Amino acid sequence: MQRDEPASGCLYLVGTPIGHLGDLSPRAKAVLAGATVIACEDTRHSGQLLSTLQAKGRKLSFHQHNTRTRLPQLLQALSDGDSVAVISDAGLPGISDPGEELAAQARCAGFEVICVPGPCAATTALVSSGLPSGRFCFEGFLPVKGKERRQRLEQIATEPRTTVLYEAPHRLLPLLQSLAEHCGSERPLQVARELTKRHEQQVGPTIAAALDHFQSLRPQGEFTLVLGGCPEQAPSEPDDQELLARLQQRIGEGASPSDAARQLAIETGISRRRLYSLLHQDPSE
Repeated sequence: MQRDEPASGCLYLVGTPIGHLGDLSPRAKAVLAGATVIACEDTRHSGQLLSTLQAKGRKLSFHQHNTRTRLPQLLQALSDGDSVAVISDAGLPGISDPGEELAAQARCAGFEVICVPGPCAATTALVSSGLPSGRFCFEGFLPVKGKERRQRLEQIATEPRTTVLYEAPHRLLPLLQSLAEHCGSERPLQVARELTKRHEQQVGPTIAAALDHFQSLRPQGEFTLVLGGCPEQAPSEPDDQELLARLQQRIGEGASPSDAARQLAIETGISRRRLYSLLHQDPSE
C-alpha cells in the first residue's frame, strides 16, 4: 500500500518538464500541490507551473548563488516537520544544481530523501542519439577555461564510453571547436536542443557536421551534447627485431629456444613457429 505524499519532514526532489508540459507526472503534481515548502531555482520561472497546480506551499529561491544561506533554512524546515519539495527550472533537480548538496546534507541529518522521477535532458538526449548507451559518462558543464578545462577535455578525448555534456548557447561553438581539437572532427556527436518541444532537433552525426551547422545558424536554447567514445586502438604488433630481442632475453634467463618461443607466443598471439624461425634467420637477411 502506497503512503500519502507529501510526508512531513521529508525532502522530495521532483522532476519537472524540460519542454513538454505533458511530461509532468501525476505524482509530481500531487507532491508539488501538497508540499508545505517549495524550493525553486527561480521562483518567477516556476511560478506559472506552481500556480497551475494550485500549489500553496511557501516558495523559496534555491540556486548556486544562495546555497550557503538556504541550506540551513531548508534543513530547519524539515526539522520543523515541513514537507520540502525541490524543483529546478527544468528537469531533475540534483543534476548540475545545488539539489545535490541539499540531498546529501538532509540524509546526513537523518531526514528521508525521495526522488519523484521525471524528465532529464541528459538521458533524453542519450537514448535518442543513437549512440551506445549501455555505458556512458555524464560530464555536465565543463569548466569555462584554464587548466581544469583542458584536463577534462583530455580525459574526455580518451574516454571509451559515450559522454554527455551540457552547454549554454553562447559557449557552444568554443566547446565544439575544443572537442574537434582534442577528439578529432570525425568523432560521432549528436547535439540536442529544444528537447521534447515542437522544434526538437538533433544535429550531427559528427563534431565537424555540428560545427558546420552552428557556424551557419546561431545557437539558441540550452544544449545537450552526446559524444561517441574513443574507439579502441588495436595494439601494434612488435617488429621482428623486438621479438628476437625478447626471445634472446628469455634464452639468456635459462629458457630453451623452444620454451622461449612458446612463452612469447602465449603473450603476443604470434605463432610459435614464426617466433622460433626468428632464432634461425640469417642476420644478413
